[in-house]
Amino acid sequence: MARKKRKQIFEHIEVIDAGAKGKSIAKAPDGKIIFVNNAVPGDIVDIQTTKKRKAYYEGSATVFHKKSAKRVDPTCAHFGTCGGCKWQFMGYEHQLAYKQQEIVNNLTRLGKIELPKVTPILGSEDQFFYRNKMEFSFSDSRWLTLEEIQSGTEIESRNALGFHMPGMWDKILDIDKCYLQEDPSNDIRNKVKTFATKNNLSFYNARKQEGFLRTLMLRISSTGEIMILIQFFNEDEEKRKLLLDYIASEFPKVTSLQYVINSKGNDTIYDQEVICYKGKDFIEEEMEGLRFKINAKSFYQTNSKQAYELYKITRDFANLTGNELVYDLYTGTGTIAQFVAKQAKKVIGVEAVPEAIEDAKENARNNNIDNTEFYVGDMKKVFTKEFIAQHGQPEVVITDPPRDGMHKDVVQQLLNISPKKIVYVSCNSATQARDLALLDETYKVTKVQPVDMFPQTYHVENVVLLEKR
Repeated sequence: MARKKRKQIFEHIEVIDAGAKGKSIAKAPDGKIIFVNNAVPGDIVDIQTTKKRKAYYEGSATVFHKKSAKRVDPTCAHFGTCGGCKWQFMGYEHQLAYKQQEIVNNLTRLGKIELPKVTPILGSEDQFFYRNKMEFSFSDSRWLTLEEIQSGTEIESRNALGFHMPGMWDKILDIDKCYLQEDPSNDIRNKVKTFATKNNLSFYNARKQEGFLRTLMLRISSTGEIMILIQFFNEDEEKRKLLLDYIASEFPKVTSLQYVINSKGNDTIYDQEVICYKGKDFIEEEMEGLRFKINAKSFYQTNSKQAYELYKITRDFANLTGNELVYDLYTGTGTIAQFVAKQAKKVIGVEAVPEAIEDAKENARNNNIDNTEFYVGDMKKVFTKEFIAQHGQPEVVITDPPRDGMHKDVVQQLLNISPKKIVYVSCNSATQARDLALLDETYKVTKVQPVDMFPQTYHVENVVLLEKR
């Protein structure tokens, strides 16, 4: 039986760059790259390896000989344990620089395409408390710190209401204060946990698949409306009403109080019945006078303020005159489609999720927009000759796919449709680069605008304008 290779320690290593997924990059004495999970470019550290691969190592900094000038003190007490804000120890201006660098690298190295001058990344005005939606999990076996384990002290309550530990599906980090969502988010979460514990409402156990309280979702819109959704593992009317009535009385400003009874193995609610207990079954977002109904299952950009900036850039890139037919792919609830509609002759939105299309149609009616049409369909199958013959040849296509990017058949359909312009909004520049490479023979990239939607994280959005060669 082969012996397990011992972990190595590399001493006095300078961290030289930021890499993908929040890791930083250093070089080992043998020339291999080391991906470091807890260092900032400019740090000089000792690194203990955790994985060894043919071309690289993975590791953690264990000793800091010199700390980088790019470092800042993390704001959140949970930083380093919680996996949510991996770049919180890096100054915001440096976060932006590395995000821009990643986009340029991906488009040139992976896409191998010629780029115009990339416009400087648009930073977020709010670097904390910017998310309009948060999801927290209940657990009866919260994550214990090493100090707690070593103390030998008996821990009375293991109840937690917070986030999954990175890479651990069954362990929840109890959160005291999160800096991602504005008040009263922290107050609601903490009071719900305290009340549930005091009244012996059992917290979920993922391994045993038992326990009453499962998840808490909070949505706070830019209009100040609040949605709370509690997910229960099983129905217990008396206990359910006890908690929901407490929330309603303690937080009278809550606009929408809803719940789900979900006894299946996973906690996704998209195939579950959502029941409105008090108030409306939706909240509303507002943008340039347009109002969008957001229900418990709706997708809406998580940073409302930056979503507005992102959509303005998308509209500017499309540069519509009022005479164009526009196709909006992956339209979701039709926010971009309706945002550009007043400058277009007509907008056709296509989305695979039927409920989203119903929302899009309703939002368009409520906003008195009569030049949009929305269709449900598998993106790679919907653009048949019959569809084009019925709806027309678009001059402009806007596409905002999920992280996986566009299916190669969708790219081929775009080439078949052959619009004059394509505006490609992406939350993953690596898959965007792959798709741009497939379009490169017919389309030239003429504008690139990165947008930071998620400060303190390594995630970044990118908008690209493609014009026919």
